[in-house]
Amino acid sequence: MTEAAVSVERLEKTLGKNMVLRGISFQAQPGEIFGLLGPNGAGKTTTLRIISTLLTPDAGTVELLGYDTLRSPEQVRRRIGVVTADIGVYPRLSARENISYFAQLSEVPDRELERRVDAVVERLDIGSFADQRAESLSSGQKQKVAIARAIVHDPEVLMFDEPTSNLDVLASREVREFMVESKGRGKCVIFSTHVMHDAERLCDRITILHQGQVVASGPTAEVRGNRAELEDAFLELVGVS
Repeated sequence: MTEAAVSVERLEKTLGKNMVLRGISFQAQPGEIFGLLGPNGAGKTTTLRIISTLLTPDAGTVELLGYDTLRSPEQVRRRIGVVTADIGVYPRLSARENISYFAQLSEVPDRELERRVDAVVERLDIGSFADQRAESLSSGQKQKVAIARAIVHDPEVLMFDEPTSNLDVLASREVREFMVESKGRGKCVIFSTHVMHDAERLCDRITILHQGQVVASGPTAEVRGNRAELEDAFLELVGVS
């Protein structure tokens, strides 16, 4: 079996008085869309923040492409791209300037910078608004910029945390299509969502979290079982009749 791109083992995290993660484990592979599912408050975003080195776990380990997130955080950051619902582009910078700035933060060499930025602008069809200030862009256009800055350094692992929750139908479809394209290019794509319809269409394998614990994990079809839809299995697993 291919070595896991992301390996999470017995992860625990308490925030304030709330134990958010209670010993969760899972693996995500290269060339797949891996769904991290659960209701709001299940621990999905906390898990992604630990994987991306923004939070440290209280217990357990995370390895990304063989690098421990605590021992080698800089190596991990060079190999990930993160897209969230909170798009957070700098409003007074143009789309191109936003992408270029993040390329520099990701240590793209100066000699490569212009070529890399031009490549993602073309790939995501940003050219028509590349020189507009981000504050003037639509939500869908801003999300394209957010994706572009997350991939400009060509990371091997992409994490999408509720990326379509603030988008219209067309923009949401473009984000989903990009995830499928990235999978086809051999990337490990981790998709965090509570929208079961999206997960069922996109994810090769899933892990379902509830109250900080793993309640199901495996190929999407196996987790769904004999239920008509994944949503039915999800509701059963999280104790909603």
